[in-house]
Amino acid sequence: MFNINWLHKTTLLFYVNLHIYKIKMEVDYLIIGSGLAGISFTETCLLHQKIIMVLNDNSQNSTTVAGGLYNPVVLKRFTKIWEAEAQLEISIPFYKKLEEKLNDKFLFEIPLLRKLNSIEEQNNWFTASDKPTLSNYLNSNLETLQNEFLPNNYKFGKVNHTGFLDTKKLKECYTNYLISENSYLEETFDYSKLVVEENYIQYKNIKAKQIVFAEGFGIHSNPYFNNLPLDGTKGELFIIKAENLDLNEIINSSIWILPIGNALYKVGATYNWEDKTTTQTEEGKNELLSNLKELISCEFEIIEHLAGIRPTVKDRRPLLGRHHNNKNLYILNGMGTRGVLFAPYLSDKLYQFIENDIELDNEICINRIYKKLFR
Repeated sequence: MFNINWLHKTTLLFYVNLHIYKIKMEVDYLIIGSGLAGISFTETCLLHQKIIMVLNDNSQNSTTVAGGLYNPVVLKRFTKIWEAEAQLEISIPFYKKLEEKLNDKFLFEIPLLRKLNSIEEQNNWFTASDKPTLSNYLNSNLETLQNEFLPNNYKFGKVNHTGFLDTKKLKECYTNYLISENSYLEETFDYSKLVVEENYIQYKNIKAKQIVFAEGFGIHSNPYFNNLPLDGTKGELFIIKAENLDLNEIINSSIWILPIGNALYKVGATYNWEDKTTTQTEEGKNELLSNLKELISCEFEIIEHLAGIRPTVKDRRPLLGRHHNNKNLYILNGMGTRGVLFAPYLSDKLYQFIENDIELDNEICINRIYKKLFR
């Protein structure tokens, strides 16, 4: 397990950064950002024996404060998410291999129960679960919860192939791994120091064949890609302690409740399309409290109140591809609320596009945006 204490990590980072900047380096990929997108693309490169360097300044916190839920169904409409089977087929084994590599546990496969608020919703559930495209994900038999602190006068529908990723722990462990490999620099990327040549890029003393920006909401500071329509959606969530709740499933209603062990639960999340700060708000707190008290009747204690900006896009599709003028500049962004399943799957797509000229789907490629910007 890559567990480095704070003092050791700080000292090690200092010497790693000092060592790296004293020498000229040549790498295949310079990767900017180490959230879920950056981690997934970095590991994809390493699986193909590429030489990488990661730069990150921890200015974007969406990965560390994320709920980490994964779920192949849009539960508001009872529809399957885009490329659900392919995402599950690639992403779940990807995280399991990372667990083996880092000798730690990040992925937890837990059933999700969707509260059905009316007879109409129950009927919609039955209709959806009968569809061939959804029968593998939605159980046709409804459930009643035997938990005195949850509503027992409602039925719940069970979703298969769900769970959560401990994103904060994964990021910490993977960062420590990269530090130990002299492949990580903790600094703010200085765009003015980037020199783009015909067949490579130069950043300070680092020469790279390609540079991939996986910056999340930080894209707005990027002069190469800040014309792309990444809006960002603020989300707030709690970590609570509820000794008597004794819940082993993810509950989805107006909010979700996720058991993370030791009587602790994540509770979320709010959606705010106007506020672009990562500051916790009374408005967000009150919304979460109101919805939580409607769902559970036991006592609880708020342990943490967290806030972050999801990298969301207006058309609800990710942003992948090559810069329109510079062939060595790429972007991997816009995964919104689906980052756990999206990140490994889309990292593989982008890697195959760069290395093997396998075209990206129009739905995810930034050319769909460029066609409108430069027509």
